[in-house]
Amino acid sequence: MTMQSPRPLSLSAHSPLTGTITVPGDKSISHRSLMFAGLAVGESRITGLLEGEDVLATAAAMRAMGADIVRGDDTVWRVHGVGVGGLLQPQTALDMGNSGTSTRLLMGLVASHAITVSFTGDASLSKRPMDRVITPLSQMGAEFTASPGNRLPLMVRGIAPAVPITYTLPVASAQVKSAVLLAGLNTPGATRVIEPVPTRDHSERMLRGFGADLTVEETPEGRIIAITGEAELKPQTITVPGDPSSAAFWMVAASIVPGSDILIRNVGLNATRSGIVTALKMMGADIEEVDARDVGGEPVADLRVRHAPLSGIEVPPELVPSMIDEYPALFVAASFAQGRTVARGAEELRVKESDRIAAMATALQACGAAIEEYPDGAAITGTGGEPLPGGARIETHLDHRIAMSMAIAGLNAKSAIAIDDARPIATSYPDFVDTATALGAHSAWLNQ
Repeated sequence: MTMQSPRPLSLSAHSPLTGTITVPGDKSISHRSLMFAGLAVGESRITGLLEGEDVLATAAAMRAMGADIVRGDDTVWRVHGVGVGGLLQPQTALDMGNSGTSTRLLMGLVASHAITVSFTGDASLSKRPMDRVITPLSQMGAEFTASPGNRLPLMVRGIAPAVPITYTLPVASAQVKSAVLLAGLNTPGATRVIEPVPTRDHSERMLRGFGADLTVEETPEGRIIAITGEAELKPQTITVPGDPSSAAFWMVAASIVPGSDILIRNVGLNATRSGIVTALKMMGADIEEVDARDVGGEPVADLRVRHAPLSGIEVPPELVPSMIDEYPALFVAASFAQGRTVARGAEELRVKESDRIAAMATALQACGAAIEEYPDGAAITGTGGEPLPGGARIETHLDHRIAMSMAIAGLNAKSAIAIDDARPIATSYPDFVDTATALGAHSAWLNQ
C-alpha cells in the first residue's frame, strides 16, 4: 500500500447511475503481457495496461531479472526482453505486494532458470498458501524454502535444465496451470498440464501469439495443454481489453440502482472469464453486448447495462471457474434479488486475498442481508429490490474485491455502508472512486 493510514470510504446514490465509462485493462492479461514480453527478444509494445499496484509489482520484478520495461508519455509500455532462459539473478528480494498472480506465475518462470529468487509480500499475500504451485514445480526440479504453511516469504532455487512433467490439476486454477506452462518454456521436451475443468485461457492464447509451440487437446479426461520448451518468443504489439472483473462492479451497480443506464466500453468477454455476465443475465439483468469484436485474439464488446429487477437463481457449478473473482459482486447482486440465490462449488474463495466467503457473509449480515454461509459458497435471500438497511462499517481484510463489492452495496442502502479501508482498491482499480462519481454516485471519505 502506498499510504500508511487506513482510508474509510462510503458510496451512495441519490439518483440513477448514468454515463459512459471505461474500466482498467484486464489484470490477468496485463500480468502476462509484461512477463511474456520480458522473455521475448526485441521490443514489444503494450497499450491499455492496467497500472494498478499488482501489475506494477510484476513490472518491477521483470526489471529486476533483466527486462527493460519503460512506460512512455503516450501511455504505451515498451518492453525489451531477455529471451527465454535469459532471466538474471535479482540483487534483492522481489516484493510482490498483494499480488498472488504475480507471485505464482513468476515462481513458474524462475523454476526453470538457474537463479535463486526470494519472494516477499504484504500481510494479506503472506497469508496465502503457495503449496499448490510448489508441488508441481518441485517435480520439475526446483527447490523451495518457504515460511510455515508454505507461505511467503519464500525462496525459489531454479534449475536448468528442468524436468518436463505431465501434471493434472487437483483444483481448477489458472495460476497453477500457468506456472507450470511458464516453467515449461525453458524446459527441454514437452511439459503438459491436464485440467479436468477449463479455467481462463489467457496464457495459452498469448503464448501462442508470442510464438510458443503450444497445443490444446480436448479429451474425456479434460483439456491437455502441452508446451514444447526452449522456446524463442517473438515481440508483439498488445492491446489489453477492459477487465471483466472490474466491469462486474458497475454491472451490479446499474442493476441494483433504480433508473440506471450505463455503457461500459471495451470489456473483455473471453468465455473463460465472463461467467458473471451469464449469471447476472440468468438473474434478469439487462445487459446488452454492443459492437462485439475481436482485439488481439480476445473477444471484446461494449456493455450497456440498465436497471432491472433481479431474481434469485442456483448458479450453475460449471460457471465457477469463469467467475471465481466476481463472487463477492455476485453476492451483492443476490442481496437485492427477489428470492434465494445459491452459489456453491467455490471453495477457492477461502484462500484468496481474504477468506472471501466468510468476509462477505459477515459484511452482508452486518448490513441486514440474509445470507447463509457454506464451506464452498453461500445462499442469499434478497430484498426484492428494496434497499439494504446498511449502517455498518465493514472490515475489508485488505481485500480489494471485498472493498469494492461492499462500496457498491452502499449505493442502495437506507443508511451508509462504510468500508474500513479503501487503499487496497489501488491494487486493481486506482480510478474506482472517480468512476463512481462520474456515474453520479456520491463518495465520502470518513474519519478512522
